[in-house]
Amino acid sequence: MLEDQKRAGGGRLDARIVRYADLKPCYNAFVDTRTPGSEAKENFTIIGPGVSENPAQHVHIAEPHGFNIGGARQPPNCVNSQHSHTTAEVFVAHTGCWRFDLGEHGEDAQVFLGPGDTISLPTQMFRGFTNVGTDTGFLWAVLGGDDPGRVLWAPDVFELAKDHGLILLENGNLVDTASGELSPSDVSPMPVTTREQVAALRRCSQAEADGLVVRDAQGAGLVIGPGGRLDWPHGFTLERWHIVGSADGLEGRYVVFVHRGVVTVEGSDEPVTLRAGDTMTIPADMGRHRLTTDDAVVFAVRQV
Repeated sequence: MLEDQKRAGGGRLDARIVRYADLKPCYNAFVDTRTPGSEAKENFTIIGPGVSENPAQHVHIAEPHGFNIGGARQPPNCVNSQHSHTTAEVFVAHTGCWRFDLGEHGEDAQVFLGPGDTISLPTQMFRGFTNVGTDTGFLWAVLGGDDPGRVLWAPDVFELAKDHGLILLENGNLVDTASGELSPSDVSPMPVTTREQVAALRRCSQAEADGLVVRDAQGAGLVIGPGGRLDWPHGFTLERWHIVGSADGLEGRYVVFVHRGVVTVEGSDEPVTLRAGDTMTIPADMGRHRLTTDDAVVFAVRQV
């Protein structure tokens, strides 16, 4: 029943929470997930359809928000291969130490993120990321739009995937030939990304890459949005709150993610408690509500 309520986006407040402990991963969400070095990554679709290429990917809350929330959990040295998006892609490093490599082969620039750091990756630019820490790490992600489109992979990803039994189809779905699946006769394989497509993507200098990151040490404030630290259009805003005691919530519908601490959401319904790693979508009709805590860091997203 709870999962049904989550998919419908309704019910009591506790039905609007996706707890970190309850996240359901997909281990073969993308065409690169058999490539050595990438096979241990877990992908999560928390709110919205996301960009998964596996139709079996579990969607925790399907209700449209104008943006998507997802996540990636990777053990040390696990790689997410070079790819590009057509909408904004933002990551909050919840745990772990991460290196983001920009460019077709990661040769344009590199930036490193630790817990609490945020990176906004421009559209139409190759990016990949690796957990370079010593423990399993989790990235919380925001993708722009109700339909964030499909991933454009670097050319070499296709050949590596084929060597390990995965074929990406033109409709965006995966075929797993290693498990006996056959490629349908009425759907062609996705064409390998051409040199012309690669050349059309933007490139990024190291100085530009450094400007894509907001550090945990910069403290509370508007991270993404007009007048914020990263103020180009995203389709959503992202705020970082440091709450000691209590704070009023935002008006209208928005999503909160608890990075550190324990937070109680108090409103017209019974209070609900969120812990580090939990995501909650606050309904538009909730009315006046407060977030109370001894000491917590919370990220809040809402549609522009």
